[in-house]
Amino acid sequence: MITRLLLPTGASAAALPLLQGRALRAFADGYVAVLLPAYLIALGLDTWTVGLVATATLLGSALATLAIGAWGHRVHHGRLLLGAAVLMSATGFAFAASSTFWPLLLVAFVGTLNPSAGDVSLFLPLEHARIAEAADGEQRTALFARYSLLGSLLSAFGALAAALPAHIATWSGLSPLAALRCMFVLYGLIGCMVWLLYRKLPRPHDEARKPPAPLGPSRAIVMRLAALFSVDSFAGGLVVNALLAYWLFRRFDLSLAAAGQFFFWSGLCSAASQLAAPLLARRIGLLNTMVFTHIPASVCLIAAAFTPGLGVTLGLLIVRSLLSQMDVPARSAFVMAVVTPEERAAAASFTLVPKSLASAAAPSIGGALFAAGLLAAPLVACGVLKIAYDLAIWRSFRAHGR
Repeated sequence: MITRLLLPTGASAAALPLLQGRALRAFADGYVAVLLPAYLIALGLDTWTVGLVATATLLGSALATLAIGAWGHRVHHGRLLLGAAVLMSATGFAFAASSTFWPLLLVAFVGTLNPSAGDVSLFLPLEHARIAEAADGEQRTALFARYSLLGSLLSAFGALAAALPAHIATWSGLSPLAALRCMFVLYGLIGCMVWLLYRKLPRPHDEARKPPAPLGPSRAIVMRLAALFSVDSFAGGLVVNALLAYWLFRRFDLSLAAAGQFFFWSGLCSAASQLAAPLLARRIGLLNTMVFTHIPASVCLIAAAFTPGLGVTLGLLIVRSLLSQMDVPARSAFVMAVVTPEERAAAASFTLVPKSLASAAAPSIGGALFAAGLLAAPLVACGVLKIAYDLAIWRSFRAHGR
């Protein structure tokens, strides 16, 4: 029953452990993103050092992902995934056992913690390559849609699980700090579960496919895609959820409870829209799905910057949520389709790393614009840059067809 729900018709059952592993990781990332600053502050670290630890996690993940692209072809994907699961487990246990700044900074840099809403880990290029091998054509897009949907939904439930430490402290009599440590122990245990799942993946000697390879024939395409994806990610970073919430507070004096409800429904709309992406891609193609859903979403964001009423503004933002993430599975499938099978892991790495770095740089700019009183500027800049990205990628790759 679970297999029929998770796998589209025609997809290989070998993708099932990958989907289950993605769900488990997303759940863990969902609560870690919320609890990480609370845990560090409970340990007595100040705001500046908390920021350093968060930056170290992003930088370490980006470098690890880049290493997968450059040298990962020398080791089979299955072994790398098992190694990544071991690293995830060790990260959770080591973070739970550490209490001072330098060990925490080292674990954050080397490990797999993720302080952001999306997946920026070394798992992603390896899983993308295996997902691409498990289906072809329309089924591949449908499989990526399920992969993205599971990540979005379980990350949302993980965020809800951030309330568990308070309950643990109440039920068990543990101190709040000890209860927070328990959640990082759980992170390590989830890493063990992911390792058990990845053991079910086909072994190297079971597969009659060519081994992975570094970027070669597809290098020019991948570099062009990486540059364009970086523009899109930088634009999105100008209006991350935290900044968008701040904008709603400042402009409409929205309450915290109302903002939480809005982002809950917005997240559900984004997750559900990803299921529609394969149906649309089947009719108009992957590239058209990416572009022709993204542009209206950006127009809605620009319009929301100037609408006077809260109801209309939230309506425009909900419509944006229904459209803006529809390109995620289509984009993943598109990248896997325009490179050779042997280059897929490398292609995923080299398109993900610049995106992560660009996205990390933008929130400080958006925050500075808000601080200067230019409340509409980040939303308009985000929308305009995203439309420019959509037009550029359509012009560059329309010859690749569907």
